[in-house]
Amino acid sequence: MWPPSLLPAVLYPPPASVFVTAMSVVSFASLASAGLSELRGQHMAYSKFWHVVSGQQQQQKKGGTGGALLSSRDGMLVAYAPALVAAAASFVVPGAVEGLRAELLAAALAVHFLKRVLEVLFIHRYSGNMPLNTALTISSSYLLSAITMIYAQHLAVGLPDPTTDLLYPGVLLFTVGIAGNFYHHYLLSQLRKGGDDDKGYKIPKGGLFEFVTCPHYLFEIIGFFGFAMISQTVYALAMASGTAAYLIGRSFATRRWYESKFEEFPTTIKALIPYIL
Repeated sequence: MWPPSLLPAVLYPPPASVFVTAMSVVSFASLASAGLSELRGQHMAYSKFWHVVSGQQQQQKKGGTGGALLSSRDGMLVAYAPALVAAAASFVVPGAVEGLRAELLAAALAVHFLKRVLEVLFIHRYSGNMPLNTALTISSSYLLSAITMIYAQHLAVGLPDPTTDLLYPGVLLFTVGIAGNFYHHYLLSQLRKGGDDDKGYKIPKGGLFEFVTCPHYLFEIIGFFGFAMISQTVYALAMASGTAAYLIGRSFATRRWYESKFEEFPTTIKALIPYIL
């Protein structure tokens, strides 16, 4: 997956754990596959793509979406809250978090998911629903990734340290990622000043929205690579790489969606990285 020479320089040796090794492969492969699905138009049913997916399903099956539905707000709480609880609980589980690196990683995970929960409650505006199975899929993915990242860090205790220490650059990168993600989520929320009753979509403005359709995804990727640099484990890098692959696909799908909805959508705006991608 990565050049062998990279491992001793910036990563701890892979732990002798079948579970962590399997999770590294499965997490990267499943997220990359989901990103390809987004590129092909097979969207995960949340956010604006709930309307796309539900419409397709209603055409295929007169009975509707064929599964239990949650409001989008409740669905996103289901998605994020378990991972927040797991990250916070790791501090009270004896031996789970040992050393400064593990403490900073667990704290960063807790901050990340706490921010997500608070955004769901107080920032984001919602207009649709979310299938229960989608909420549970996202929830289990985040929960397993948080637990596995902390566990992989626990297994790294006593292993030879990487020759390049990326701990503090990782904290800085994570901070940039979470701040940039929050700022652009706030800008998105201001498009619907009427609250959840305002169900219309608009072209986002301000910040990096002037250059790309999904700057919030760009900063989320930055935050996940912050996790990887804080941790310096193979699993954290696999998770960050898989997340990047998924969000690249999702950002291209989002750009296509804006183009289909707004004739005046600027052709100069990229999907994820200004002037490049």
